[in-house]
Amino acid sequence: MWAWALLPVILAVFGTVGMWAVFGIAVSNETVNLTAGFPYISTCGSYNPQSCLFSQICNICSVLALWIVIIRFQQVRDLGCASRVNTCSIVLGFISSIGISVLGNFQQSVDMKVHLLGAFLAFYVGLAYFWIQAWLTYHAEPSCHRKWAGPSRIVFCSLCTCLILAMTVLHNVGYRSAGAICEWAAVMCFFVLFGVFTAEFRHIDFHKLHVQREGFSKSGSDFTMEPSQ
Repeated sequence: MWAWALLPVILAVFGTVGMWAVFGIAVSNETVNLTAGFPYISTCGSYNPQSCLFSQICNICSVLALWIVIIRFQQVRDLGCASRVNTCSIVLGFISSIGISVLGNFQQSVDMKVHLLGAFLAFYVGLAYFWIQAWLTYHAEPSCHRKWAGPSRIVFCSLCTCLILAMTVLHNVGYRSAGAICEWAAVMCFFVLFGVFTAEFRHIDFHKLHVQREGFSKSGSDFTMEPSQ
């Protein structure tokens, strides 16, 4: 089932192309002015018609991200790492995936407080999720890609951490354009981190499912009724 490896790639490519498409539309219809400063992603997606596209892109990315989170959790558990860390990862992954949908459907021009809540869940909780995945890379199977997947996750998680902190500080001190650039870079790093799951998803198969079916058939035979005497 190597085709599962395409799922993280689809999310990374679709999300990247979708975000820049929203940016392109916003620039082309002059709802954002590049001469006044580089816009945040949310600013680009706040105005019609690109706000509709922005919402749909975020919704699709949210579903794909949640799908990836569930598959990765199940894979780690099936390969013998049924730990609290893995359970924590699916909780954080679920929350951050919901955050993506929230920030996409509640644009900053509609409800700023809810939009910021969604951004917090997507960025900060999502960052915590990927740091846990970096830890699981060295403590869970499959381990054949550890030499590059582990360092890649650590590097991009570190970049995301620095960029998100820089974005927050720069925004609060008034350097909005610099903060927006950090936001765009952080989002691109998040998409790369999703793409790294391709390394583990290449090894997904259904051997476990076949074993369960055999188990069910055996247990079924145990309950076969004997003819009455």
